[in-house]
Amino acid sequence: MAFREDFLWGGAVAAHQCEGAWQEGGKGVSIADVMTAGSNGVARRITNGVIEGEDYPNHVGIDFYHHYKEDLALMAEMGFKAFRTSIAWTRIYPNGDDAQPNEEGLKFYDEMFDEMHRLGIEPVITLSHFEMPYHLAEKYNGFMDRRCIEFFVRFAKTCFERYKGKVKYWMTFNEINNQAELTQMGAHHLIQEGAVLVKDGDDIEYMMYKSAHHELVASALAVKACHEIDPDAQIGCMIGMNGVYPATCNPEDVLNAQQAMHQKYWYVEVHARGHYPRHILKKFERKGYENFILPEDEKALAEGKVDYIGFSYYMSYATKYTGRFGRSFDFSEEDFVRNTYLKASDWGWQIDPVGLRWCLNWFNDRFELPMMIVENGFGAYDKYIEDNDEYVVDDQYRIDYLKEHIAAMKEAVDYDGVDLLGYTMWAPIDIVSASTGEYDKRYGFIYVNYNNAHEGDFSRSKKKSFDWYKHVIETNGEDLG
Repeated sequence: MAFREDFLWGGAVAAHQCEGAWQEGGKGVSIADVMTAGSNGVARRITNGVIEGEDYPNHVGIDFYHHYKEDLALMAEMGFKAFRTSIAWTRIYPNGDDAQPNEEGLKFYDEMFDEMHRLGIEPVITLSHFEMPYHLAEKYNGFMDRRCIEFFVRFAKTCFERYKGKVKYWMTFNEINNQAELTQMGAHHLIQEGAVLVKDGDDIEYMMYKSAHHELVASALAVKACHEIDPDAQIGCMIGMNGVYPATCNPEDVLNAQQAMHQKYWYVEVHARGHYPRHILKKFERKGYENFILPEDEKALAEGKVDYIGFSYYMSYATKYTGRFGRSFDFSEEDFVRNTYLKASDWGWQIDPVGLRWCLNWFNDRFELPMMIVENGFGAYDKYIEDNDEYVVDDQYRIDYLKEHIAAMKEAVDYDGVDLLGYTMWAPIDIVSASTGEYDKRYGFIYVNYNNAHEGDFSRSKKKSFDWYKHVIETNGEDLG
C-alpha cells in the first residue's frame, strides 16, 4: 500500500472564493471584496474601497454560505476524508482590530464543522487565505505595521479556543511566499498576502521583506498558541510550491535556478527551522534591511516551528541566466522561460506531474517533516453537455492531469519514503478564480451553474471526474482508472 490507511483524500477551497454573502452575518469588508473581476491575461484591479458599479465576483462566490450542506453532501458522496477551507477573518473580527469577536461568524463555522464531522469529513483549516480585513490595509497598511501581529494572533487564538476538538489540522498563511515575485504582480501579491497597499515611489522589495517578517512572527506566535491551547492539534505552514529548473545544464543556468529557489522558498526555512537562512540574512545586510528584526522576534520564530508542511503545486518553472544581475545571480521572474518539454493549460500553466515528486523530495530532504498537498488541480473552460444523464461535463483532461499527479505523489511515498498526510485537490467544486476573478476558469468535480456574466441559478451537478475521484478514494489511490 502506497498511502497510509488514514490518508486524507479530499479537496480544497478558500472562503472568499466560495462563500459569497459578503455582508451577511456581521461580516466586514475583506481585501478580496475590493478586487474586481479580471480575465485570462487581464489583471484584477484593487479599488479604494467598494465602488458602486464595479464587478466584485467574491461578493457572490458560489453562495457556499447558503449551500454548504448540499456541497458537503456531494463531497461525502465522493468519499472525502478531508475538506480544506479557510475561516474568513472578517466574519470573526469584521475590522481586524476589534476587541471582541463576532458571535454570528463564529457560529457559522461551528455549524459547518459540525456538519463535516457528521459526514465523516476532517476539517483542514487555513487562518488567512487572501482575505485579510480591508480596514487593516486602510488604517495600518497591513503587515507593514507590527500591530497586525497582535491582531492576527488574537484572531488565531479565538479560533483555536472556539474550535478545539473540532479542527485537528490548521495552517497559518496561505502561499505566504507568492510575494517573492515582485516584478509583474508585486502590488497585487502584497495586498493579497498581507493587506499592504503600494504607492508610486515605494521600495516594494523592502516592503515585502518587512511585511513578510511580521507575518512569519505572527505565524510562529500562532503555532505556539495552538500547541498550548490544543495539544492534540497539528499546525502547519502553506507554501506555493513551483519547483524551478535550470533551462539548460549550463552551470550559470543551474546557479540561476538555485538562486531562484533561495528567493522563492526561504519562507519555509523560517517556518520549519525557526530561523532565517544565511543567504537571506546576507541579503538583508547588503541592503540594510535588518532594522525590522527584533530580538524577541528571533525567540518567537525559534519557539513557533510548524508541525507539517502544507503546499500547493500546479506547475514548475524554468529559468535562464541572462546576466541581468551580474554574478550575484539574484532572482527575477523575468528570467523564467518556457520549458519546451512540457505542455501548458489554457492559462499558460505548464503541466509537470514529475515535478510534484521532485518538490516532495525537495521538502523532505531539507526538513524531514510530514507534508500535505493542499492544492493541486486543473483550471479549464469546461463545455456543458445538455443531454447527458450521467454527467454535465466530459472533463477527461482534468482526470488525466490529476491521475498523473497522484501517480507521481504515490511514487514519492512508495519509492522515496516521503511522509505524506493527505491530498486535498483544488478545487472539488467550481469557484471564483483567485488570480483572475473568473467563474469560467473551472477546477471542480462539481459544476456550478454560474458564469463570468453573472448568469445562472447556482445549481450543482456532477462532471465525469466526480465518479473517477470517488473510485480513487475508494481504492486509497491504488486504482487510478
